[in-house]
Amino acid sequence: MASDALYIDDRITIAGWELTEQFVLAGGPGGQNVNKVSTAVQLFFNIPNSPSLNDRVKTNAIKLAGRRLSKDGVLMIEASRFRSQDRNREDARDRLKELILEAAKPPPPPRKKTKPTKGSVERRLKEKSGRSEVKKMRGRPGGSE
Repeated sequence: MASDALYIDDRITIAGWELTEQFVLAGGPGGQNVNKVSTAVQLFFNIPNSPSLNDRVKTNAIKLAGRRLSKDGVLMIEASRFRSQDRNREDARDRLKELILEAAKPPPPPRKKTKPTKGSVERRLKEKSGRSEVKKMRGRPGGSE
């Protein structure tokens, strides 16, 4: 279990009991250390059942999580970039923080509909008539025979 809380911003703090950490063997460089010490970290966070997040943030986080989310809604972040368990633990917590900050961003302002300018309408119609002339020229010549 992760004991300390994860501070996201001034409104969101995830309690330590909501986060579960598991340490597993990591592949890659590290020599004999890789075979002996469980340095990779798997951080688990149950998004739908979290009291720390509001419904909008939960919905956005579930969308952003993608394949890292289980069917039950548990997010798993695996960190094995570093050789040290502590650095991997911090990396996993930072990645969770980034995901939640992204989910907490306010929605973009609604798009304002605009009408095309008079000049753009005229250019479009001129282009259309030009295309029409090109296609007419492809037909059989209508000569006097």
